[in-house]
Amino acid sequence: MHHTILRSTGIHVPKIELPNAVLRDRFAATAPEFVEKMEASTGIRTRFLAHPEWATSDLAVEAAKQALARAGLAASDVDLILLGTDSPDYVTPATSVVVQHKLGAKRAGTFDVGCACASFPTAIANAHGLMATNKSLRHVLVVGAYRMSKLSDPSDPNSFFYGDGAGAAVLERSEEPGILGATFRADGAFASFWGIFAGGTAEPASHAAVEAGRTQVRVTQKYPPEVNDEGWPAIVRSLSRDVGFGMNDIDLVIFTQVRRRTIEKVMAALELPLDKTHMIMDKWGYTGSACIPMALHDAIEQGRVRPGQLVVLVGSGVGHNQAGVALRVTDRLVH
Repeated sequence: MHHTILRSTGIHVPKIELPNAVLRDRFAATAPEFVEKMEASTGIRTRFLAHPEWATSDLAVEAAKQALARAGLAASDVDLILLGTDSPDYVTPATSVVVQHKLGAKRAGTFDVGCACASFPTAIANAHGLMATNKSLRHVLVVGAYRMSKLSDPSDPNSFFYGDGAGAAVLERSEEPGILGATFRADGAFASFWGIFAGGTAEPASHAAVEAGRTQVRVTQKYPPEVNDEGWPAIVRSLSRDVGFGMNDIDLVIFTQVRRRTIEKVMAALELPLDKTHMIMDKWGYTGSACIPMALHDAIEQGRVRPGQLVVLVGSGVGHNQAGVALRVTDRLVH
């Protein structure tokens, strides 16, 4: 069996900025305190939106191009593309195959991973397993992309959260360890709390569904805080046990970038200093399926990720799904 290492990363942040000040004005009559409350809790101060004509695949392609360029690879070098998102271009076909075509990666197979913000670590784990057992896979492109703003109602205060973006990673076959292990949790009892509930087989799209807003993303109930407050530490501890490292061995842990206070609480529960995590929600908003690779790329760019370090990625998505991956950074990573 071969190993898998992180070779490079890339991101795409759109150009259209939507700061909290604009949302304060928008919701002044309907939810006057909502933006202030969310800003204090989440740390989100702004977000960026893609051009109205852009789909999720367009964001993904831009991040993928940067990751490939940093690795010194052409699209033709890619053997497999895994695309994680819960804002796909279509119900079917898979968004990953659209990305493959737009990127010009004609040799690559593809598949989508659809577990919201847990998609990126889940896709990394899948890629690692496939590369370990398939000699034909040398370079795998993993992308997390988010275009939920296009599927939301701008009059809904919860649209506060949705920023567009994409992050990508190139994984490479190696003789030295990189990806060390993964773990997963889920609880479908929360499936009705947050989602797009019409447009699939449970309720096909109809005039009634569109008029009622059921083809747009909706928050129907708040998730109990313990879902992440307890779930994220459980993910990290499970990785620690299964992979075989101590909490003090972790150099950096990156969580889903939805709420700063949750990250602070979880780091305290793990008895890790806050400088061992990295947050981007203040400058890019909540970018869902893309937030973990975007945060990882930003940490690399800032020199916070170096060879020899142990990095843990923890994703938590609606449904809910949770996933974690532990990786050792090698000197093959492009900084």
